[in-house]
Amino acid sequence: MSTITLIRHGQANTAARDEQNYDRLSALGHRQAEWLGDHLRATREHYSRVYTGTLRRHRETAQSMGFAADTVTDARLNELEFFTLAYALQAEHGVPMPASREEFVGYMPRLMTAWAEGRLEGAPESFEAFEGRIAGVLQDIAQGHGPALVVTSGGLIGMGVRQVMGLDLTGFARTAITIMNTSVHRLHPIGGALALTQFNAVPHLDRPERQFAQTHL
Repeated sequence: MSTITLIRHGQANTAARDEQNYDRLSALGHRQAEWLGDHLRATREHYSRVYTGTLRRHRETAQSMGFAADTVTDARLNELEFFTLAYALQAEHGVPMPASREEFVGYMPRLMTAWAEGRLEGAPESFEAFEGRIAGVLQDIAQGHGPALVVTSGGLIGMGVRQVMGLDLTGFARTAITIMNTSVHRLHPIGGALALTQFNAVPHLDRPERQFAQTHL
């Protein structure tokens, strides 16, 4: 098995309230990605393979990192449709979308539980299908040759962590909302299985003059 380094995309369009409008990087998102790419090259990180989802924010992040050449796109690396799920929870159960980041702490476990229990008729895919495609794509990438870099989204990274750490739904939901833009996460093969050896690292944003760019939304 090979090591997988997971990268969350740069900051997207935070003013959006639907999937399509959210799916593009902000100016800060491009800058975050540039800094990350510079950091990886400065530390001489080597990747035999680079993957992204098919979403625009994934591809823009890889491009601004300087890793767009020879990138493999795989739709299985796409994010869960948060806005679609959130509107379904509101329409079907009367639970409004959070108005602040603090409200997400209690909201996300509730949303994920309703989805996992099959109580969202408007869900574009089942929770089981999402869980299965993440397990499948990570397994396929891990079976490839050489270390892999994967540019994707926070929900997918959270699900990967859930699977290797055995987290319950609340743990998964709370993990997903802590993941920062352009953060680095590493899954390393240990004893024939993937193990989490790095989580939510942002070394490229640790300098005092860059700490303003440590964003979650």
